[in-house]
Amino acid sequence: MDKRERLNKKIIIIFLGILLIVIFSRTIVNFITDYIWYKNIDYLSIFTVKIFTKIAIFIPLLILLFVGLNQYLKRLMKKYLLLGKVLLTEMQTKSIKKFTFWLPIIISFYFSLIITQSLWYKTLHFLNKTSFNQLDPIFGKDISFYVFTLPFLNSLLINSIVIVSLFIVITIIFYIAMAKFYPPEEGSLYDYNEISQRPNISSIFRKDLVKYGLRKVAAFGLLFFLLFAYYFYLKGFYLMYSARGVAYGASYTDINITLLAYRIIMIVSLIGAPLFAYSVLNNKRKIIVIIPSLIILVFVVMTGVAFVVQQLVVEPDEISKEREFLEYNINHTQYGFGIHDVETIDFDVSRNLTYEDIKNNTETIGNIRINDARPLKQTFNQIQVIRLYYDFYDVDIDRYHINGEYTQVFVSARELNPEKLIDSAQTWLNMHLKYTHGYGVVMAPVNKVTKEGQPELIFKNIPPITETELKIEKPEIYFGELTNEYIVVNTKEKEFDYPSGSDNKEIIYSGNAGITLGPLNRALFSIRENSLKMLVSTNITSDSRIIINRNIRERVQKLAPFIVFDNNPYITLNESNGKLYWIVDGYSVTSQYPYSQTYIFNRRDVNYVRNSVKAVVDAYNGDVQLYVYDEDDPLIKTYSKIYKEVFKPKEDMPEELKGHVKYPQDYFNLQGEVYRRYHVSNPMVFYNGEDVWDVSNEKFMDNVQKIESNYVMFRLPDEEKAEFSVILPFTPKEKPNMTSLLVGRSDYENYGKMLIYRFTKDRTIDGPMMIESRIDQDSTISPQFTLWGQEGSSVLRGNVIVVPIEDTLLYIEPIYIQADNKNAIPEMKRVIVAYNDKIVMEENLDDALKRVFDVIIEEEIEYTEDSEVLNELLRRYDELKNSMDELEEIINQIIKQYE
Repeated sequence: MDKRERLNKKIIIIFLGILLIVIFSRTIVNFITDYIWYKNIDYLSIFTVKIFTKIAIFIPLLILLFVGLNQYLKRLMKKYLLLGKVLLTEMQTKSIKKFTFWLPIIISFYFSLIITQSLWYKTLHFLNKTSFNQLDPIFGKDISFYVFTLPFLNSLLINSIVIVSLFIVITIIFYIAMAKFYPPEEGSLYDYNEISQRPNISSIFRKDLVKYGLRKVAAFGLLFFLLFAYYFYLKGFYLMYSARGVAYGASYTDINITLLAYRIIMIVSLIGAPLFAYSVLNNKRKIIVIIPSLIILVFVVMTGVAFVVQQLVVEPDEISKEREFLEYNINHTQYGFGIHDVETIDFDVSRNLTYEDIKNNTETIGNIRINDARPLKQTFNQIQVIRLYYDFYDVDIDRYHINGEYTQVFVSARELNPEKLIDSAQTWLNMHLKYTHGYGVVMAPVNKVTKEGQPELIFKNIPPITETELKIEKPEIYFGELTNEYIVVNTKEKEFDYPSGSDNKEIIYSGNAGITLGPLNRALFSIRENSLKMLVSTNITSDSRIIINRNIRERVQKLAPFIVFDNNPYITLNESNGKLYWIVDGYSVTSQYPYSQTYIFNRRDVNYVRNSVKAVVDAYNGDVQLYVYDEDDPLIKTYSKIYKEVFKPKEDMPEELKGHVKYPQDYFNLQGEVYRRYHVSNPMVFYNGEDVWDVSNEKFMDNVQKIESNYVMFRLPDEEKAEFSVILPFTPKEKPNMTSLLVGRSDYENYGKMLIYRFTKDRTIDGPMMIESRIDQDSTISPQFTLWGQEGSSVLRGNVIVVPIEDTLLYIEPIYIQADNKNAIPEMKRVIVAYNDKIVMEENLDDALKRVFDVIIEEEIEYTEDSEVLNELLRRYDELKNSMDELEEIINQIIKQYE
């Protein structure tokens, strides 16, 4: 090779190297910056566990594949040249050596990457599996086998088939490629320069080569039949997820016919593996054909038998044949969704509630919700945004001790939404350096409104003001639900803090969030964020810091991708330090729980869910803490083994934040959807669908919809004080009367416990839709709705709130009026209360309750007698009476003098 050729070769290598760097630069930069980010937030172990596990699988696999392929190709080449009596030139020999070196490297690297990616996570699960201490009813294996072991074994099987197939493909390609090298004819002069000028496919059919090739066929056939046998062995366990029968999971036909077929095919494959190899090597063609034919025959025949058994044996006597398997499905589904230990309370609804009972339950009555989050969001966005670039993304319900009272409130974060800036203001500097954070929260009690129908505000305005003992010391919100852009803090450009009159207050971030932008980091993050301005901006110094992943849900999901996080984070105030925190519920899920019915949750199929984690995110610094809230969950135990020191026990959560943990609605709604069918334990009743429930309907705003779960505060039986709970009413299928009320408890000492109020069946208990019908038919309320509608306003109906109180139920529904113009906001104008046969509508809840219990006049008199106003009137009356007496005396004296 002359100098020019060597130079050209170096140039090509350098060019290819640069090209590869350019192609993979984004991947490389993302990898490095992710490493920096995980290290910056003190969760580097989550990143390194993934990397080290992949390396531990990739490198040995790469070496084994390379050595195996390399040696295999060399042996193929050696045997081919020897048995085929093929001669090669020196140059061809060198070319083939390069081929047998570089091809295995490329193939091994590619397939090692693919296999590692598919295997690393399942390997961690397998190596750190935790027992469920429950056995499946068919094979007697612990549930952990299905959740952790079976996916790993199945992945191993698939990758083994891929590798064997790879060797087969390489063998075929090798023989086709080598066909162009052929031996010279006997007696001819052999010209090396003419070798490979014409192909000779027949050369690969030389007798010795054919024998050698048959040995390869025998070996590969042996391996394939063994893998085929193992495939059908594992396939038997996957019957636990069969959908053939009346319920999810293995059915009568699956166990008695399909499983038998799998075992027969497995045995035939095991026996056929060595027989096939023997037949190929000894040219026993009939046996070669018989073995796969027998497998196909067994599969076809048993499939037909399964169909016949299902149609002619099972379905005519389905309940008898499937009863056992229905019980398995019911029990495993109940456990899979955490509804196996719901406490049942037989609730005989009485009709003897008095106003004294109302006064004795002030904590419950004082927290009945007469506002609704959805119209309230619109209201907040009109009366409290202050400036156009603020936004209230969501309104959540929480509870606080305010002025000594346990109070249920609405709370919403005032976030900064840069997209609401005018187009000319959406500059790089404004979006990433200037407008960096939201400011404070708005808080309103659920049960109070102004005379205009607007919510009374506990926290309002900027800076936030309140007349309560609650204080917000750090109102800036750098991490939230709308913080989707990176920001750079500690720059020469001060940040906008909040508007003050016609001016703006500015600030320099004093928290610890962010990654220092030294020269290297600045270059890396400029590439990551596709921002040349970040690289050249003179406002950024070596002390500046970039803050990324600020959206709280994306932040926790990136931090712990193995946890499924809730779609509805909520902000809360730590009363002790005045700081704002986000709480995000996390779930450990799987779809591998045997016999458990699958449902869709968070856009994925699941049949096992636990609310195992609460993520707490500092709204100012972005610090994330992951607290385990279900210590018995085997999945979270496994994650804790894999990612050591990542999770903390719930006892370590600050006491003030424990008081704001609540039963997540998404999880509760899923459990409610499962429970409406799987509250039944009797397989006969379940099979016949005799006791299927529906979630109640209601009229909300101007639509009929399924009622949503609601947070309420009420006192449970045998409890001394009211609790913050979430409820969901059920009706019998396609019926309006209420049959039960599902309750999820939220207060810390009882967190996660569920109970069901089961109403008596000997009389009708009004469901929400029955209350709606009574409202529509009421001779006083319905005409009033019509009148408001004729006056150019829309009547909007809030949620029907079912409130258990003492041993009965109250129904509350707020009524909103909204003017028919673009900027009108809903105003809460009336409250409807229903109890027994009475239904009334008043301007406030107190008056409505008084009317329901016929105590309005009595209460007014009682109030008047005790009032300071009456005392003042009586005092003035006495003064006036005395004055009149004195005046009468004077007049009498004058008359006497005149006489």
